[in-house]
Order: sequence, then structure tokens, then C-alpha cells
Amino acid sequence: MARFLPEVKSMDPITLVAEDGESSDRHEVLVALFAYNEGDRLRRTLNSFPLRHLYDVLIVDDGSTDGSLESAEELGFRVIRNPCNQGLGASIKTAFRYALANNYAVIVIMAGNGKDDAGEIELLLQPVLDGGYDFAQGSRFLPGGTYSNMPFHRLVATRYIHPLIFSLLSGRLVTESTNGFRAFKTSILRDDRINWRQAWLNQYELEQYLHFKVVRLGYQRIEVPVSKIYPPGGRDYTKVKAFTGWWSMIRPLIYLAAGVKR
Repeated sequence: MARFLPEVKSMDPITLVAEDGESSDRHEVLVALFAYNEGDRLRRTLNSFPLRHLYDVLIVDDGSTDGSLESAEELGFRVIRNPCNQGLGASIKTAFRYALANNYAVIVIMAGNGKDDAGEIELLLQPVLDGGYDFAQGSRFLPGGTYSNMPFHRLVATRYIHPLIFSLLSGRLVTESTNGFRAFKTSILRDDRINWRQAWLNQYELEQYLHFKVVRLGYQRIEVPVSKIYPPGGRDYTKVKAFTGWWSMIRPLIYLAAGVKR
């Protein structure tokens, strides 16, 4: 049974304190979700978690003001609150620091907006825990993966344009490069060649930076078919802005390939 931990109102990176690693109900896997004013979408995501699972769950609230995190508190999930909206990358860094401070062996990253299925977490964990892989990337475009309600321009960008750029610049063919649903060993975060703490990685850059580094450094990576279900109607399906958001996703690939950043 998962161990649900008490809420934390706020947590500065400097004050992260490791818990007692000797606890008998301690798990090796941390599942981290990220939310900013997700409302009912977050509640549906939390309700999708299996009643019995062998991982701990952390939610990083990036300054929500809509009260959507109350459901998380009621269900007993661990919540870390940013005092204001800082960006997805900054929130992921908070989860990374928490995972390292508490000596988790594996971390799973997933969205809190209802597009990822908590029932598929085990699919990502299996190759990392039992298959000898370091990094399992969820792909909606592999055989067995599914997607629905995606606006046409979003489908073209995520299925063709971004994976093509990623594949050309990284030197490895990928079918999915923008999906943040993934599992990987926290030892990757301890690699000095991966400087994920850089300030320019506070928005959508961090997910792309880490993925690109994993591929370029030769970590054992595998793609796993998963689902990605967008809300019907083609409205409020993402917080990624058309130009600034996509530049935020693409520039880590260009910077790293050109040697501008490391």
C-alpha cells in the first residue's frame, strides 16, 4: 500500500530534510505530479490512482489559487507548495531535490491535468526496475499507445516536427519527445554531466534538456506505449503558449547540439 505523507505548506530547496530511510513502509519509487490551477482535471487524476501501489506520491503545487489541491489534501497525498507560480521546470526541480534528499531510487514524472493515466505508471516502471533500463519514455505514438482529442496542429507538432528535430540533433530516432510521462533512475540526477539545476531550465526546457542529455550520454533508454487523452472540445488542453512555449521546448535541443549550453 502506498504511504501517503502529510502536507507541507511550502518547502524551500535549502530546507529539504530527508525522512527516516529505515521506515518499514518506505518505497524506492516516487511518483511526482505537477499542478497549477488544474481544477477537476487534477481531481480526476488523483482518483485514477490504484488503491494499492508500491510507490510514494508527491504533488508540487505551482502557486494554484483555485482550491484544486484541497482534494489532494483530503486524499492524504503529499503536497509541496510553491509560494507563487514559478514554472514547470522549477517545480520539477523541487521534485528532483525531494527525491534525492529522500534517497528514492526511481522517479516517475506525470502531468496533473488528467492527460496521463496513473494506471500506466507500472508500464513505465517495469523496464527500469526489472529490465535494466535507466530511462523509460512514454510514447503515445508507439503501437499499443493511444491518443485522442488532439487539435490537428498539436498532433503534427508532437508526432512529426519535434521528434524529427530531436532525432536529428541527438543522433537517435525517437517517436516521442514532448511527452513528460516518464520514469528514470535518480542516479541520472547525480551525474555531474547533467546540470539540471541551471536557472534557464525553469519553464518547459528542463524536460527536453534531461531527455536530450540521457540520449547523448548513452544511458539505456526505452520507449513504452502509453495513452495521452486530451479534454474534448479542443479547449483548455494545454498551458503551453504557441510561440514562447514551443521555443522553450526547442531551444535546449539547439543549445546542447551547438555546444552553447551544457
